[in-house]
Amino acid sequence: MSARALVIAAAAGVRRALPGILLCIGITLAAHVAEAFESRLFGRAWLETLVLAILIGAAIRTAWTPGPPWRPGIHFSAKTVLEIAVVLLGASLSPRALAAAGPELLIGIACVVVLAILASYGMGRALGLPPRLAVLVACGNSICGNSAIAAVAPVIGAKPRHVATSIAFTAVLGVVVVLGLPLLAPALKFSPTQYGVLAGLTVYAVPQVLAATAPLGALAVQVGTVVKLVRVLMLGPVVLALSLSARGRRRAGEISGPRLRRLIPWFILGFLALAGLRSLDLVPHSMLAPLAAAASLLTSLSMAALGLGVDVRAVARAGVPVTGAVTLSLLVLLAISLGLIWFLGVS
Repeated sequence: MSARALVIAAAAGVRRALPGILLCIGITLAAHVAEAFESRLFGRAWLETLVLAILIGAAIRTAWTPGPPWRPGIHFSAKTVLEIAVVLLGASLSPRALAAAGPELLIGIACVVVLAILASYGMGRALGLPPRLAVLVACGNSICGNSAIAAVAPVIGAKPRHVATSIAFTAVLGVVVVLGLPLLAPALKFSPTQYGVLAGLTVYAVPQVLAATAPLGALAVQVGTVVKLVRVLMLGPVVLALSLSARGRRRAGEISGPRLRRLIPWFILGFLALAGLRSLDLVPHSMLAPLAAAASLLTSLSMAALGLGVDVRAVARAGVPVTGAVTLSLLVLLAISLGLIWFLGVS
């Protein structure tokens, strides 16, 4: 195909996708405005832009079903844009946090994440959750909430309604944890260091860790942030393992093994490459904040697209088992985290 034909084909593809992309951009902007309004009204945003984008998209989908002109752009935003966002997330993972945590705590954090994922997945399946939804809930609770769900979803081929459901319920529990966890410190007679480790192991997002640890002082904030960053670093190995497992099951009957580019999705390779460049300090520090902002924006855009594909009635039907799975998963994560603190003798 000639260069001119390629340009014409690309232009035609952009024209087809533009209406749906613009719709998702509009929903994302509305979500940002809603989060800002929350902050002004309540002093903090209880629902993040990611969750609001899904809710607004789902509300629009409930009142109106997008027709054929909108679907290419919505599909592009839900898949390709999300994959690009996952790549950019690699720049936010700094292995320098590993040295700050120390080898014993590092191994402990990895064990907590693995045990929590396995236990959460098992409980989700026991409660009747579909396998992919159970994986999303397990990874969201065990690693970093919305970001983990968004990163895992394209790897396992999760359905939009499963992504929306898991993020919605995880977000609600995230707020409960931020509000309730500080109350445990006096009851458990935890020091700021012990509480920082507990918060870093159980709270979903880094900003939420800051909010949950602030009542106990600067030391709790610093410890909680480091532990949380190390926990986030588990996202790469977990996503890679899920990718290898999923592709391995699909191709189990083949005689010859698949090529690397087919075995591991391109965006996982991009994620690992960017994380590696960050660890080698080859990503300019001036680019870290813009890359993080771009990843957040693109993830919100993809969440808007996912919301547009959600049937609210299907989400409602899944509500009771998902609520049970998320709640039990969080309790198990809390119990495992407490066990690690006592086992390591954190003081």
